[in-house]
Amino acid sequence: FPSQIHLLMITILVIITTLLTPITTNTSSLPWNILSNDNFAGKLTTASSSVESAATDFGHITKIFPSAVLNPSSVQDITDLIKLSFDSQSSFPLAARGHGHSHRGQAAAKDGVVVNMRSMVNRDRGIKVSRTGLYADVDSAWLWIEVLNKTLELGLTPVSWTDYLHLTVGGTLSNGGISGQTFRYGPQISNVLEMDVITGKGEIATCSKDMNSDLFYAALGGLGQFGIITRARIKLELAPKKAKWLRFLYTDFSEFTRDQERLISETNGPHFLEGSVMLDHGPPDNWRSTYYPPSEHMRIVSMVKQHRVIYCLEVVKYYDETSQHSVNEEMEELSDSLNYERGFVYEKDVTYMDFLNRVRTGELKLKSKGQWDVPHPWLNLFVPKSQISRFEYGVFKGIILRNNITTGPLLVYPMNRNKWNDRMSTVIPE
Repeated sequence: FPSQIHLLMITILVIITTLLTPITTNTSSLPWNILSNDNFAGKLTTASSSVESAATDFGHITKIFPSAVLNPSSVQDITDLIKLSFDSQSSFPLAARGHGHSHRGQAAAKDGVVVNMRSMVNRDRGIKVSRTGLYADVDSAWLWIEVLNKTLELGLTPVSWTDYLHLTVGGTLSNGGISGQTFRYGPQISNVLEMDVITGKGEIATCSKDMNSDLFYAALGGLGQFGIITRARIKLELAPKKAKWLRFLYTDFSEFTRDQERLISETNGPHFLEGSVMLDHGPPDNWRSTYYPPSEHMRIVSMVKQHRVIYCLEVVKYYDETSQHSVNEEMEELSDSLNYERGFVYEKDVTYMDFLNRVRTGELKLKSKGQWDVPHPWLNLFVPKSQISRFEYGVFKGIILRNNITTGPLLVYPMNRNKWNDRMSTVIPE
């Protein structure tokens, strides 16, 4: 591939809305010294409602029952619990749970204790913003939407996001934290300056790339297996005011990916870039149809039926009052350079907040229809650029289209590999 383009990865996010039978497990008793420990009085519960809630996550695919749930009021409660397990002759499984948005029980602790991290959120503390240092110290139980609201009060914003903001800071940093901004800013784990982590011995360690660096890099993307993140220092920058949001439709996959790859290699290119796949089956009025004017829906459906598979490229540039005129020229020039289907480009200007929080609108719409709390199988794949054409042919046009599989969103977008740090636990292909 062209030498000026950094080594790319393409992320495929696939939701297949298939009803699956939940897997259940039986609860068991914890060691007596936990249940009788005065330190956990009023905080450790075996109530069926709490245990049931902790056994279920956003995926609604598995049910993995803990024996108890800890609702800590401080970090000390968590360290006490871990020390008890570490020092005990009969240790027990333990897992930190943020907002419960895992998909296959990753935040579960079979016959052990689930730590409800959100119980530590205190509205009067937990987010400290440094305007001079351009960082925010954030307790890990806070949601990213809450962090954004706080930083915007000072005209600042974190630089890297997930598409959905109602996730905890500790949760996404334990995974990776990716979106259409990752190509430019790196994943969220690449934008952390410092953390406090509780180790498996129940010790609190402050770590960074220069201090306790092994723990720092292991915990980032470590799925909670190297410790529980309790605080993170997040990079900030000046917040833009608005977002110019363009969507282009393609019928040729090679043109689609070629344009994506070129755009993410440009120094002054877009701030956000994602792609999606539209297939000729299933309901055309899915959650992404709100991105297009209602008057255009029939034209788009007609093109999908004609080609059976089409692709959408979403490109966003942030701006404020001082850059409004230049951003119009930049996006017009960008549009002219792309090889999309002429006549199928859609433009929208929204506030910075409305763009970042766009998935919330779809969530509320699905909740109103009772469609949010259904099974959500979701698969994230990092595919080397050299294999993405084979993947498109074999999966989109092969498995999914040929077998008439009804799908939810299918997202396809490139990332620059040099924005990732191989010392971190998240595994990506060469």
